[in-house]
Amino acid sequence: MLKKLMSVALVALLVWISASFDATPVSAFPPNIPSKADALTKLNALTVKNEGSMTGYSRDLFPHWSSQGSGCNTRHIVLKRDADSVVDECPVATGSWYSYYDGITFTSASDIDIDHVVPLAEAWRSGASSWTTTKRQSFANDLNGPQLIAVSASSNRSKGDQDPSTWQPPRTGARCAYAKMWVETKSRWGLSLQSAEKSAITTAINACSY
Repeated sequence: MLKKLMSVALVALLVWISASFDATPVSAFPPNIPSKADALTKLNALTVKNEGSMTGYSRDLFPHWSSQGSGCNTRHIVLKRDADSVVDECPVATGSWYSYYDGITFTSASDIDIDHVVPLAEAWRSGASSWTTTKRQSFANDLNGPQLIAVSASSNRSKGDQDPSTWQPPRTGARCAYAKMWVETKSRWGLSLQSAEKSAITTAINACSY
């Protein structure tokens, strides 16, 4: 009888620990990444043109990390979504994150950036310069498409505002999904791309196995 009670207590303890640490993520990856075929179709439908200028650009014209309710902003939501495990509610500070771009795992949110897959400056050069501030805010906080992903601060900052013709994730295995996320974002938001950018993306997606 004592052995049975101890077993029940152990199970209860394990359940409590699991619940306390919220170890199961909702998705751990951005949503709505297209298939290889769908990505190629969307890529070929995009307008190819020279990039616009940076005249008038400011990150302040893309208000980001908007409040999402319950004390969370967009950054917190992505940190929770992309984590392998999260200890905190908002603000998120501690957990476990696998940086998809470079294959490194981190346990402190301070080491993680939320990457805009299509950078804000790149969007500006590709059509967003004519948008309203409200639309740019929606773009910068897009949780419905694969535009935001939690990655290492170092990989995000090495990327800067480059497109896939000059920067792709250092981890080769991430380049397929990255290219598809890029295409889906530009397609969803009606942004153009330049010739070298399209060529680099085509090569990356053609190398995809899925």
